[in-house]
Amino acid sequence: MIRSLRWALILIVASVLAIAGCGGGDRGAGGAAVDVRDWASVEAVARGTTVNWYVWGGSDAINAFIDTTYGEALRTRYGIVLNRVPVADTVDAVNRVLSEKQAGTDPGVVDLIWINGENFATLRDARMLRTGWARALPNARLVDWGDPAISRDFGVPVGGMESPWSSAQLQLITHPDRVPTADLPRSYAEFARWACAHPGRATYIQPGPGGFTGTRFVKGALYELSGGARQWGTYDPARFARFAPRLERYLTDLAPCLWREGRTYPRDENALHKLFANNEVDFTLSQATSGPETLVEAGTIPRGSRAFVFDHNMIGDHNYVAIPRNAPNPAAALVLANLLLEPEFQARHSLPESGFGLGIAIDPTRVTPGARRRVLAEAAAARGDGATPILDLQRSRAPDTAPEYQDAVEQLWRERVLGAR
Repeated sequence: MIRSLRWALILIVASVLAIAGCGGGDRGAGGAAVDVRDWASVEAVARGTTVNWYVWGGSDAINAFIDTTYGEALRTRYGIVLNRVPVADTVDAVNRVLSEKQAGTDPGVVDLIWINGENFATLRDARMLRTGWARALPNARLVDWGDPAISRDFGVPVGGMESPWSSAQLQLITHPDRVPTADLPRSYAEFARWACAHPGRATYIQPGPGGFTGTRFVKGALYELSGGARQWGTYDPARFARFAPRLERYLTDLAPCLWREGRTYPRDENALHKLFANNEVDFTLSQATSGPETLVEAGTIPRGSRAFVFDHNMIGDHNYVAIPRNAPNPAAALVLANLLLEPEFQARHSLPESGFGLGIAIDPTRVTPGARRRVLAEAAAARGDGATPILDLQRSRAPDTAPEYQDAVEQLWRERVLGAR
């Protein structure tokens, strides 16, 4: 109790000094002194500091977009330096925060994390996320918090601990010279039939760390084999035990028909894109709702490539950002999270040429009519010719599973599918 009071006094003093403009470093150990309801003071504390944003670093295009778009805006508007910290997998940032908790390190080093799903649930359960801030951001009024796809992350209520950034949905990409439109598989069953009729010309990304898209592909198969997504929003180990044999049988029967007979799998999207570009396989996978033009313009996949979806069970969700409870600079993290929701930047990250190409997280009808809404409309119209039609995305979209199924699916795949080869 005495230690808590001592920390409280230190935090109050630190906040007063920060608002008074004494120094330009990080303010408030653990961030308890920053009040998001007083936005002017948040901006004042954040001005002239550095914010450490831990993000997945597997895409050069996304890295460049973050640096030149958000980094430049933070610098020119607030004098904030963006320190983008790339991680191979979000779990690396999560483990950093958890190790700081175990060591009693406060403040830590992580200000903001690009996060969702099981990683969010892990930090929430560890009580290592800042609460009560997401809906208090000035731009939070542009978010439809009543939409379950936003208010629940992998079935878990976000509870004011996450702010949405972008949206994504699993899709396949092919080229009409290789697979005519009439021959496209429109279900997991049809995908398996196509693969076995064209041995070695299809594969998917290995589920697990770095292979989030692959895990999502496999979970979509689980949905189809079990009658749909609805039952997978809450965790029930007995339910998984019931349907796991069907999933194992589907994947093991499919494996001999795949690239290299399913003895090895591409480790991430970039590896699968390369196989597709080299004409080793006829499909690749993406979650960019703007279509494949980002990859085409980067020279990653062939020009003329087109995205498509199965008729059902194509998992989609939102990306979020979260602030650890022991963030060294929560004020700047709040400023950055609010910036991500600006209509201007929502539109820019949804454009194919941005290198990012994911969907928006705000409700366009909540944006004041005029230039800010027009920029969103223009971005929607600028989706590439190879993009999946919006109606197809909507009809096929399914929510992701409860987070506990993530490990269960990945373990089954490692032990029963890859291990069997």
